[in-house]
Amino acid sequence: MKIHEYQAKEILQKYNVPIPKGKVAFSIDEAVEAAKEIGGSVWVVKAQIHAGGRGKGGGVKVAKSLDEVRSLAQAILGMTLVTHQTGPEGKLVKRLLIEQGINIEKELYLGITLDRATAQNVVMVSTEGGMEIEKVAAETPEKIIKVFVDPKTGFQPFQARQLAFALGLQGAQFKNAIVFFDALYKAYMATDASLAEINPLVVTKEGEVLALDAKMNFDDNALFRHKDILALRDLDEEDPLEIEASKYNLNYIKLDGNVGCMVNGAGLAMATMDIIKLAGGNPANFLDVGGSANKETVANGFKIILSDPNVKAILINIFGGIVRCDRVARGVIDAAKEIQVNLPIIVRLDGTNAIEARELLQKSGLNFEVTGTLKEAAKKVTSVLANK
Repeated sequence: MKIHEYQAKEILQKYNVPIPKGKVAFSIDEAVEAAKEIGGSVWVVKAQIHAGGRGKGGGVKVAKSLDEVRSLAQAILGMTLVTHQTGPEGKLVKRLLIEQGINIEKELYLGITLDRATAQNVVMVSTEGGMEIEKVAAETPEKIIKVFVDPKTGFQPFQARQLAFALGLQGAQFKNAIVFFDALYKAYMATDASLAEINPLVVTKEGEVLALDAKMNFDDNALFRHKDILALRDLDEEDPLEIEASKYNLNYIKLDGNVGCMVNGAGLAMATMDIIKLAGGNPANFLDVGGSANKETVANGFKIILSDPNVKAILINIFGGIVRCDRVARGVIDAAKEIQVNLPIIVRLDGTNAIEARELLQKSGLNFEVTGTLKEAAKKVTSVLANK
């Protein structure tokens, strides 16, 4: 689950992570009142959406008077902000974060996430703060310094010092950075976060180390332990189809292609999308119906897929391990009749009772294209679309 920057900063503040003075605003008048409350003579007006690149898209501006705060709030609030992460459709700005202006000396990068290759958390820093970390990793990977945290011992003081040295910090900046790293790691662990990213992490001319920006994502499977964090969920920032799918415990992510995918198992779903691309097609979604695919889950999956007007064909790829293929086939047949699916449906079933399942589909009287291999299924779905 994602949250807004101001929400992430409220969480970080509870764990003594230093942040600038700031306040959320939902209207122009609230923005001006927030600036008055913060005090000072320089403020930053920041659009709050679930996407990076807000500054480049015109969603982060500096104001040097209360009149400027008002005019910038009026311009940003209600705008459709387009960034590299929103896609061309952009996102509507419904709230702002008003923050004090900071006397910045350096902009750095700090991130914490899980490294699945080592099964350890990784803490990353870079001197290239303010840049997209993916771009830094691609063009100058040597500028990203990583330390891996042994789950038995946790984040150690020597690792914090190692990171601070790597950033070239000295004196008060060095000491404050060590305190910052430790506090952020504690916040990351305590909240079951899947990502804590500070970009930029700024060092001020007074020696302070502050989270100028903050991004936190959380493990959905752990949210039952964090009702307070779950309450921060902003449904306006999520795709309506993804929200609908979550009601049925379906793992769904909308993409920009035209081949609807229905698969059981996340790994198999990823492989299915890859082979569709390899065959020249373009997947319209990631949809994992889970290990107990039946009429109800398949029917709900069809509803979600068909709600996307871009979908022109559906590929169903089920491996019968825990679940029997013939039971899945009956579910697919019943659901297709109930939902009245009029698009071409290519089905690949393999595993337990796969032969019986294929016979059921072929004798159903419905417009199924049944295949025995995933490669064949991908080729069929792309050829069907090419002939439409």
